[in-house]
Amino acid sequence: MTLPVDADRLRADIEANAAFGRVETGDPDAHARTNRTGSEANRRARDRLVERLRAAGLDVAVDAVGNVLGTWVPASADPEAAPVVSGSHLDSVPEGGIFDGPLGVYAALEAVRAMRDAGAEPDRPVAVVSFTEEEGGSFGNGLLGSSVATSETALDDALALSNAGGETLGEALDRIGYRGGDAVDAATPTDDDGDPTTLDPASWAAFYELHIEQDTTLEGAGAAVGVVTTITGITHCEAAIECEANHAGATPMDERTDALAAASEFVLDVEAAANEVVASSSPSAVGTVGSLSVAPNATNVVPGRVEAGVDIRDVEAGSMEAIVEAARDSLARLERERGVETAFERPFDVAPTPMSDRLRGAAHGAADAAGREAIDLHSGAAHDTMRVARVTDASLLFAPSRDGISHNPREWTDWDDCAAATEVLAGALARTAVDER
Repeated sequence: MTLPVDADRLRADIEANAAFGRVETGDPDAHARTNRTGSEANRRARDRLVERLRAAGLDVAVDAVGNVLGTWVPASADPEAAPVVSGSHLDSVPEGGIFDGPLGVYAALEAVRAMRDAGAEPDRPVAVVSFTEEEGGSFGNGLLGSSVATSETALDDALALSNAGGETLGEALDRIGYRGGDAVDAATPTDDDGDPTTLDPASWAAFYELHIEQDTTLEGAGAAVGVVTTITGITHCEAAIECEANHAGATPMDERTDALAAASEFVLDVEAAANEVVASSSPSAVGTVGSLSVAPNATNVVPGRVEAGVDIRDVEAGSMEAIVEAARDSLARLERERGVETAFERPFDVAPTPMSDRLRGAAHGAADAAGREAIDLHSGAAHDTMRVARVTDASLLFAPSRDGISHNPREWTDWDDCAAATEVLAGALARTAVDER
């Protein structure tokens, strides 16, 4: 069965969502929004999603961390069967684009509407999810709602996270009416004791997320959709280099230990290590020193301390470890050769996440049926699918990104491309929701 989607309806949903937190930049080609979790813009975006889910005949639930779920139970389905679920997130980075996250949420809804309009008869429920705080712009490091739902983060710990203004996530969700479903007259998941709890992706039969690629592979290949093989692993490291700050004019060159000069070598060593891994074993590996904090940060003072933030990613865990070890070796060399003191921590580490072969096959089959070209590729960015894949079969699909730009007002995916990728998503969901006989 082919499942044509209503491209105009999908576009209207995404454009309406873009109005919540819209930022005027003065650039006619820019489409910026700032939609932080707990903001008024975020409340309005959630309210509209709930409204649109209900208008499509879905039953709505809001869990204790603000994740929103709309479930379609057609007459053909066993209401007790594990659902097939699709979705993404509504929050954004500051002055982000309009497709990152909302495309996946509203494409999932449009896929359900397309199935319903075409008279599809799935054997199990199909649901649409919007996860809380994927970007990590206000609370935590990102992927928060999905990490709580999959029990990687404790609910109480998540609700206690605070934003820059000191407000906790729990307080923010209470204020906008999305700490459970009472405020919007929706169901709230509860545990055996009747206490509010979160969604349970482990009980889902499968999960699909459609997202913009945020790179140029699809654009370069002229392909309509990407079927992700593996989502990159991510390691964040924190390096500190310390010595004695001193007068920039009165301290001879041969008597100083300069923390920033040492840090510059560390930056280049990380870059060289990543390049070596790319050349020798894994072309998808990347290593970045993305932040430096220099103290006392004065023009006339030899720097006494530098803190550096390191981001390392790849689809192969071994190559990530190689770059981490090269960073450690660099600091050890700087201690020997420059007389500085160093420290190294690794506070954030997520392993590479392979996608389900079964769901990837369904996606390729749906693309073939729709006459759309689909190619395999990896994801260099993190997505909620990483969390869900820990507990059930999961698949990540990509739509093309113009020039690969994202997290930027000039982020853009053509409307025809949005519709084409959504058509493939709809077909994949329909195939997965029909039990093999």
